[in-house]
Amino acid sequence: MKNYNFKIQKQLLSERVSISEVEPLISRMRELAYFDDKVYHNILVTLTEAVNNALIHGNKLSLQKKVNISLYCDDRILECVIEDEGEGFDLNEIPDPRSPENLLKDNGRGVFIINSLAKKVDYMSGENGTKVCIIFDLI
Repeated sequence: MKNYNFKIQKQLLSERVSISEVEPLISRMRELAYFDDKVYHNILVTLTEAVNNALIHGNKLSLQKKVNISLYCDDRILECVIEDEGEGFDLNEIPDPRSPENLLKDNGRGVFIINSLAKKVDYMSGENGTKVCIIFDLI
């Protein structure tokens, strides 16, 4: 097994089109550290949700605010850190999208999807923004 130790960083403008930069970033990471299609899909869906949340809910699409993405990889794990410059949020106030009263709502599934597809997720949120650390097993 190869020993990978590298990181990739990217800063995004807080506009909807920036979400299109997630897939090339993950593809670049995959070129450096091979992982199978299932892992690739889980990473892609999870990071798309996390970046979408940062752009829309965190930074509220304010062009004065940025979203920072950092990807750290070794031969076993990929750690993804997504940071916004919003006002933070209370994780306990996110409704369960599986509850009958929430099934038809247009939003509210992102955190659930992130938590379901990643090995580990930590949220650090305060008045200066939110930082989400997401861990994936690569093997």
